[in-house]
Parts: sequence; structure tokens; C-alpha cells
Amino acid sequence: MQAGPLAASAWADDSHARRAADHAPHAAPAQKTAPAAARTAPVAAAAPVKGEDIVVATHRLSPADQARAQLDSLPGAATVIDAKQVLRGRNLTNADALAFQPGVFAQSSGGGDGLRLSIRGSGIQVGTNYFRSGLLMMFDGLPVTTPAGTPYELFEPLGLRYTEVLRGANAFDYGGLQLGGGINYVTQTGYDAQTYQARVEAGSFGYNKEQLSSGKVIGKADYYISVTNSYRGGYQTETQANSFGVNANFGYHFNDRVSTRFFFRYRQTENGYPGYLTRDQILENPKQAQAPYRAWHSVRIQPGTKFYGNMTTFQIDDQSKLELGFDYQDAPIDIQNVKFSQIWGYKTVAGVLNYTRHDVLAGHKSDTQLGFMDTSDLEAWQTNRVRVQTANLVGLPIGQILRHVTYGGTENYFHLRNNTELFHNFWLTTAAAVAFIQKSSGVPYPYTAAGANFKQSSVNFVPRGGFRYVISPHVELYGNVSRSIQPPNDWNLNYAGPYFTGNTPQSGMNSGAGKLRNQTATTYEIGTTGHAWRNKWSLTYYHSDVRNELLSVMTPASQAIGASIYGNASPTTHQGVEASLETTLYEWAGNTLSLRQAYTWQDFRFRHDAVFGSNRLPGIPEHFYQGEIHLDTKAGFYAGFNAQVSSKVGAAYDETYFAPSYHIYNLNIGYDWPGKHRQVFLSVNNLANTHYAAIVVPGYIAAGKQLAVMQPGDGLGVFAGLSLGFN
Repeated sequence: MQAGPLAASAWADDSHARRAADHAPHAAPAQKTAPAAARTAPVAAAAPVKGEDIVVATHRLSPADQARAQLDSLPGAATVIDAKQVLRGRNLTNADALAFQPGVFAQSSGGGDGLRLSIRGSGIQVGTNYFRSGLLMMFDGLPVTTPAGTPYELFEPLGLRYTEVLRGANAFDYGGLQLGGGINYVTQTGYDAQTYQARVEAGSFGYNKEQLSSGKVIGKADYYISVTNSYRGGYQTETQANSFGVNANFGYHFNDRVSTRFFFRYRQTENGYPGYLTRDQILENPKQAQAPYRAWHSVRIQPGTKFYGNMTTFQIDDQSKLELGFDYQDAPIDIQNVKFSQIWGYKTVAGVLNYTRHDVLAGHKSDTQLGFMDTSDLEAWQTNRVRVQTANLVGLPIGQILRHVTYGGTENYFHLRNNTELFHNFWLTTAAAVAFIQKSSGVPYPYTAAGANFKQSSVNFVPRGGFRYVISPHVELYGNVSRSIQPPNDWNLNYAGPYFTGNTPQSGMNSGAGKLRNQTATTYEIGTTGHAWRNKWSLTYYHSDVRNELLSVMTPASQAIGASIYGNASPTTHQGVEASLETTLYEWAGNTLSLRQAYTWQDFRFRHDAVFGSNRLPGIPEHFYQGEIHLDTKAGFYAGFNAQVSSKVGAAYDETYFAPSYHIYNLNIGYDWPGKHRQVFLSVNNLANTHYAAIVVPGYIAAGKQLAVMQPGDGLGVFAGLSLGFN
């Protein structure tokens, strides 16, 4: 799914294809059956012959193809995931939707919405019940990431057109300056949705999920609405999960140059919490839960998160375009995991401005983009209350306030980028951004120590340069050098060291509440994409020199309060290889047998740390592979057999404790009625019923002991689905 070297890769030879790419993903054509010039690309044109008609054949560009054409201008690694392919099997969480993406480590456990998500080592130690870190995550180009990180409950995988995965600095054009890059989830609209659609999935562990949706074009307006509901009893004890959500948008085209779209998302979830297990517990009985959490019936509740947004596009002329967007989020959280409850409230606002222009300077094609992105807390706080009577809470009534913390943050990114074709098919990218970041925290109750209230701010310069060379119509080479910056989430500041046990590490992490510094990195990237001999490939190597890496550690004391401790590491190195290969093995009579593969090598380690030397950073596998052999028939039947292979995962910073390597095998078969919007599928996951750790949130020093820092993946499960659509 790599955005490869297509004819539309820079300034397309066909101006209509270029214009279609410029409008994706925020704008849609003025009519559902738009003129071919607006949504098609040329296939072949007969040579003019005297006395004969000239016939031009065209094919319609899908929204995903338009997005691929737009991403072709990037001098780096980016892919587009077409939702039509993802919908051919189970869609439980975003781990299903993000499969087969090189460089992306996406794992879930327990069946809830919590997702372990990392790109190039971003947020590698963050567990499943936390805001995501190290990535800019978006809906339709609007930021969902806030100064607190990214709330995860809104990311229902159903209802999408496609997903853009921009690894590393390749999210720069969106304002994504963090180490991992960005992910942009693009929603269906009335232009590409079915008028009425119903989908149901069900299977093992008490799982069932239903979706009803509708989309339609009405004159100059269109709408799309999707309602989902799901429940799962859970593979592991105390992992029951349920959710209900609404995803809707409304668009209006005032004329050929001005359009607007309003977005609304709502989702409420409730996920059981089983705690963490040791390696031996997972290998022997992965269904068990830690005793205190089982007794307390621990649960994390998102009682109703809301997202409101708008994106308005002004096509100023044939060479320039302006996009203005904003969004507002309200994300309440009720965490009932431990002996006290944690009630959180986050209200945030974000705004984006993007101006793009195409010029010819001194005979050279040149694209320029000027952008601004702001995300700011309007209201952010946390209150801890007594939940259950325990030995150290004797005498305190249920509901008694133990602590109240306030947070504040704003992140502002101004970015400028230019792509210029220095000579035929060789493009030079120069870019720079200025980041203004401010974070604050206070403890109004109980206020017991100096330094409980603090504020920190910084101004940062973030440059980027790269090249892209289309060697032939089939092969492209690219490279870039870039800086990145990642501020700590505002709530991290009150979970910074020293450890609650008083055992403050002297190296590996710099401790001190409220003294976390911004993580920065310089990254070098080189790669190639192309297609030849029935193969389509992407291959990227990157090397990042990281300073003040934001790491977390799980200790017995931190588990007791349902949190990890955060700190800045001594210098670290991230390097890796991201490779994908899609091969057509055999074709006959409209049928295709194909093989797709995705491999990630990730080598993250300290650089001469006083305690840990050159140890690898724990929490993520060094080698991760996914491969699938797939059959598609002309009659509509399809089948796939795939494997997921992971090397062992470090579970402590001293490299004495590991989660074992594993192999998982899955089967998926289905039938798409040709020419109709009807589909059935059957998925069998983890065919060998392998016991394995899907999530590892590492401890500090294991010294040969087994730490409870792992969460299991699902065992053998069978799932079936049915989708019916009508226009």
C-alpha cells in the first residue's frame, strides 16, 4: 500500500488528476457522479489516424488513490490504507485496521479500545490505558492530539474511507513534528458511502458489534452518519468491554471554489482492567487477572467523549488553495482501577491553517505550503477520591477527595515547506517550523510543598530537507534529514520521578517532578518505492539520534496508583528498516493469487549510559513480520492465510527479563457479491491457540526476577460478519 512513483507523483502530467489529488481528503467533488475530468486519470489514447475517431479511455480514481497521488510528493515513507480492504475481515480495534504497515507496531489486549501504538519507537513504553504519545493523530486533517496526548476512545475503525500513515518527519505538512510522525483517519462522506448500510460482526469471547450507516448527496450538500455498538465479554478475566458511538459529517459546496464540511463524533466506552501478569503467568494461564483488580472489579470508563470540527476549503485559483479548520473536544474519564478513583476532565480546542501554491520559478515547477496548527487546553484536571477501604485508607469515607490536580498546555506550530523540481524528475524539499510549547500543572488540594505549581515553556526551531528522484516510471528514490520535537504530555509532569519508593535512579532517567524536558531528535532517512516484475515494494532505512527521550517505567508502587513513572533518558539511538512487498504470484481468468509482506527491524538503545551501557530499550520487539497469501476470484470469493511473527520483547531496562517470541497464524475467508454491496466473512484468529504477551510496559531493574508488566493477546477465536448495503 506504499504510495509509489505514479505518473501523478509531482506536478502530474494530467492537470485534472493533480487537481483531484489537491482536494483530497478534505474536499469532495461537487456531484456524486462528478464529471470524469474531476475524478479520473487517463489510461490510454489512440494515436490520431486520418478519417478515424479518437477514443480516450479513463478510469475513476478512488478516494484512496487520490490520497496516494497527493502523498507521492513526500520525500519519505508514507502509506495509504484503503478501508475497503480492511472491511473484508473483523474490525474490532485499530490494531486490525493498522495491520501490515511496516514501521507501525499496533497491538491490543483484552478486547477494549486501549491500543499499544508506536511508529519508529514513539511512546514505546506507554501502556494501553493511557493517552497515546509521540504521534500526531487526526480526523480528516484536524488534530485529535492535544497537550495531554491523544485520547483513544474516538478511534472506531468503522466508517472510514482510508487512513494515511506518515512515518517520522513525513507528517510535516500536517504540522506533525514528533518522532513517530502522524496518522490521518479520513471519514466517509455522502459522495462515497452507500445510502443505507448495515453491518454485524460476532464471535468468540462474547463478541458482537453492529453498525448502521447512511450517506447521500442532496443537491450541493451531502451527509454521512454511522452508529456503532459493541460488546465483548473478554478472553482474559475482567476484560469485558462495551461501547456506543456516532460518527457524522455534513458537507456543502457553495460553488466550484468554496466548500465546507462539519464533523461530529461521540463515543462512550467501558473497559475492564485485569492488571498485568508475569511471563510465567501468561504462558501457563493467560486468562487470569491480578488478584486485587479482580476483587475490585476494576474498570476504565469514558462516559461520553465529543468531537466537533469544521474544515473549509477555498480554491483561490488554479494554482493556490487555502484550508481553514478547527475542532473542539470534551473528553471526560472515570478510572476505577485501583483503591481510589481517578476522575479526569479534558476540554481542548485546535485550529489549522494551510495555504498551498503551485508555481513555475525560472522554468522549474515549485510547490509551496505555509501552515499553522494550534492545540490548547481549555480545561484540564484530575481528582482522586477514595474508592475502596484498604489498610492505608482506614478512616476515610468512600468518596473522600485525596488530591486535585490542574493542568494546562498549548502547542503552536508554524511550518513552511517548498518542493522544487531542480531538473527533470528530481525534486528538492526544504522546510522549517517554529514550535512554541507551554505546559503547566498545579496541585490546589492538598497544597503541601513548594514546587507543586509550576510552568515551563520553550521556543524551538525544527528544520527539514530532502530529495525525491523518479529514476524511471517504475522506481523512485528518496531521502531526508529532519529534526523532531516531542513535549511531555501535561499530565506526565505530575508522574515524573522520583519513584514513590524513594529509589531514585541516578542515570538512565533524570527524575524530578515537573522537570521533564522536551524530547528532540535528528533523523536521517533513505528509501525507495517501485513496482516491477509483478512486485510492488517499499524499503526505508532511518537513523535517529535522540536526546531526552521520554520513557516510562512500571514499579510496584506505580502499579498501586494505576500509573507509570516518566523521565528523560540519557542519549539514545533509534534505527530501523521498514519494508513491504506485494507480489502477484499467479493470475488466470480474472482470478489472482498474491502475497503481501511487511517487515520491521527496530534497534533502539541507550548510548553509553552509566547504568545501562548500550542496552536495548525494552517494550517493543526488535523484529516484527506479517505476511499473507491471498486468493481473489472473479466470482467474488476471497481467502487469506496470514502469519504474525515477533521476536522476544525486553520487559526491564537491565535486559534480564523478556517476553518470549511468538508466531500467530490467522485465516480469513469471505464472499463479495459482484456488483452489489453485500459481503460475508469468517475469520479464525490465533489458530494454534498460542499463549503470548501482546503488551509489555517494562519495569526498571528485574535482576532476574519476574515482574508483572505484561498483558496477554487473545487465544483461538472464531468471528463472522455480514454487511448489506443499498443505494
